[in-house]
Amino acid sequence: MDENTQILAHSIGARVKQERLGLQWTLDQLAEHAGISRRMLINVEQGAVNPSIGTLLRLSDALGVGLPALVEPPTAKAVKITRRGEGAELWSGKHGGLGVLLGGTRSPNVIELWDWTLKPGERHGSDAHVAGTEELLQVLEGELTVQVGAEIYALSESDALCFPGDEPHSYENNSDAPLRFTLAVFEPGVGTSHRQLESDAPAD
Repeated sequence: MDENTQILAHSIGARVKQERLGLQWTLDQLAEHAGISRRMLINVEQGAVNPSIGTLLRLSDALGVGLPALVEPPTAKAVKITRRGEGAELWSGKHGGLGVLLGGTRSPNVIELWDWTLKPGERHGSDAHVAGTEELLQVLEGELTVQVGAEIYALSESDALCFPGDEPHSYENNSDAPLRFTLAVFEPGVGTSHRQLESDAPAD
């Protein structure tokens, strides 16, 4: 990991541990709620790995805080500015593409704002998000191919697309030129799924 990635990994790890301890959960409890291995969780909390977006989404939902809260410093202010170059780089492509989380709203109904760059030949695939998730994007430069379930959509500069994010989907640059698009993701009820399961459990 480069220095910036290492700093971000340590920041995420500290926040995950802080939230876990705030819930008085053990490592095993959080790993179970998030659907990840205990070893992976230990590595995340120690800042020893650069976790995938999928892993971060599972952790943020389990903790009930939303993905942006895991990568941003805690703040008491309702207004937060992300200056140029300050976004969290949570995905990098093999040819230099980047997925940068610029910011987001607080849980339980979380809206994330992303800036994506895909170099020629790069692709980012995503598993289905929580039920009710919606995504909205606009192509700023280049040509974007989006697959949602079995359907494929070809987009050019200034085209926009809204689609359900609770289906498997992917973004791909099949052209010979760089691609850049902005993406907003709405995730409703972050963290409520495991709390509902707990509330339905019989009392001891």
